[in-house]
Amino acid sequence: MTGVAIVREYASKHPWWAAIIGFGAIVLLWMVFALWPAWLIDLIGKKKIFLSALFNGITLGGLYFLVASGFTLIFGLMRNVNLAHGSLYLLGGYVGYFVSEWTGYWLLAFPVAFIVVGFVGALMQIFVFRRMEGQDLRQTLVTIGLSIVFADLMLWSFGGDFFNISPPSWLSGPVETFFATGVKRSSGELIFMKYPVVRLAIFVASVVVGVLMWLLLNRTRVGMLIRAGVDDRDMLAATGVRIQLVFLGVFIFGAGLAGIAGVVGGTFQSVAPGEDIRFLLASLVVVIVGGMGSISGAAIGALIVGLAEQFGSVYFPTYAVVLTFLIMVLVLAFRPHGLMGSS
Repeated sequence: MTGVAIVREYASKHPWWAAIIGFGAIVLLWMVFALWPAWLIDLIGKKKIFLSALFNGITLGGLYFLVASGFTLIFGLMRNVNLAHGSLYLLGGYVGYFVSEWTGYWLLAFPVAFIVVGFVGALMQIFVFRRMEGQDLRQTLVTIGLSIVFADLMLWSFGGDFFNISPPSWLSGPVETFFATGVKRSSGELIFMKYPVVRLAIFVASVVVGVLMWLLLNRTRVGMLIRAGVDDRDMLAATGVRIQLVFLGVFIFGAGLAGIAGVVGGTFQSVAPGEDIRFLLASLVVVIVGGMGSISGAAIGALIVGLAEQFGSVYFPTYAVVLTFLIMVLVLAFRPHGLMGSS
């Protein structure tokens, strides 16, 4: 079903909600592209602050999607409860930092982090999850223990310092956008917003990764095997498919995505102890809001969580953390399986 057909079907089933969403989209577009009147500036502040929160939320959502997409493959599709996923993210950040520092090549950090963290994920799948198939409680307890061990090992190996991964010169500095934030009083010329080019580039990359993952799962034979193995692995194994190798490959890919996200996070912000817990919680919220096993749901959930965090920190700093979990509670109240999850 195409995107247009989905929109038409939703509008026919929920006309009032479709009208509200459409009206909200029109208002948002006006706030983004129009010059703000004085009363609006007095009400919510300068347009530059609003646009910064909007773009920071969107790009942060791209980072959350990279982390949560691997998590939704492992947790949502394979039903493996991996609460050490945040540790894989942090390990990827450390690997990416040292590779980029030693070699001087920022792009090289991505494949190396993917390979190293994917290898760790393979060991976890073979020695932990393969022995605990369908035992959710044991998987939860064991992976919590692993996350504590990984955190202590990384603290012992890399210390408690903050590391920042420096992007290459061609991605450094801001780029001028076509979003006007005001008018110069002296000349009457429009003032256009500037935004870090590295954030825009990485967001575009996250969109590309999301599209490729959706195509892989929904338009290829490998994706068909993965979905069939999730639904009925015994029947698939009876056809001669080596289901354990398929699941091993999915786990390696999901862990490798967490490693890549660690490099992105280190470039966006920093790599430091405690980031593993933060991004594990973010991944859990994203998967719950978006729906387990849904790539499109992970994208929508990551965008909602990223925007909620950024707008909350700007306009509701005291309740910024509460806002994210409030969204999760509301989604669970009205859509127990998530926005894009299937019952």
